[in-house]
Amino acid sequence: MLVANFPQMNFTQMHERLRLELLRRIQRGTLSVSLLARQTGFGQAHLSNFLRSRRQLSLEAMDRILAAQRLTVADLLPAIQSVASSLATDGKPASVPVVSHAVALFEPFVRPSAVQSVLHLPGGVLQSVRTRASHPRRAWERFVAVRTAPADALPMDPVVKPEAIALIDRHYNSLMPYRPDRPNIYAVRHGAHLILRYVDFLANRLVLRPHNIASPVDLLEIDPGQTPAELIAGRVILILNEL
Repeated sequence: MLVANFPQMNFTQMHERLRLELLRRIQRGTLSVSLLARQTGFGQAHLSNFLRSRRQLSLEAMDRILAAQRLTVADLLPAIQSVASSLATDGKPASVPVVSHAVALFEPFVRPSAVQSVLHLPGGVLQSVRTRASHPRRAWERFVAVRTAPADALPMDPVVKPEAIALIDRHYNSLMPYRPDRPNIYAVRHGAHLILRYVDFLANRLVLRPHNIASPVDLLEIDPGQTPAELIAGRVILILNEL
């Protein structure tokens, strides 16, 4: 008999996990109460009370929200160690999830429904990769990969080509060079978007430098109470350009 290796979760826990997931989406700018109201047909006041823990939803209401946000119950389960994480350090072949830019930037753990495809790597490739993470980031799922759109690739041409896959180590969000003779390429949060750049820190700004000299240098202000590490999704450790 096969037994699913899933954590248990009761209705109250599922209700709370849905609330927190919606709040995360609102905080990162991909959702608003008004948009959720239009998607589900519920009033904004009704949804606001739910998000503020002032009222609970019925099962039917939860189903409508899950469907509107393309979530499943499995997406709300407590995160367990992923296969990719467990294989990355034991010398066996590693399988890294290819995800959206938003997931790479904001999601500590990759839900099954967020995996667009899987990047398979030879055994031992990730085993010796060194980390340098801020304390909160150490709890995140470490390796993810993203695909680069043509417009996003241009500033890093020819290092990054359109539709290239960038493998990101989210446990390296320090500005310390990984190798003394080579600048790090980082995946950086620019507004709600992920971009690939060389990065420096100067006068309380992140300086985002392109490889293509025809592209402009971008400056990111660090807000009070914010650290540069919070804007860095991770170090790009591998770029796979399509031939």
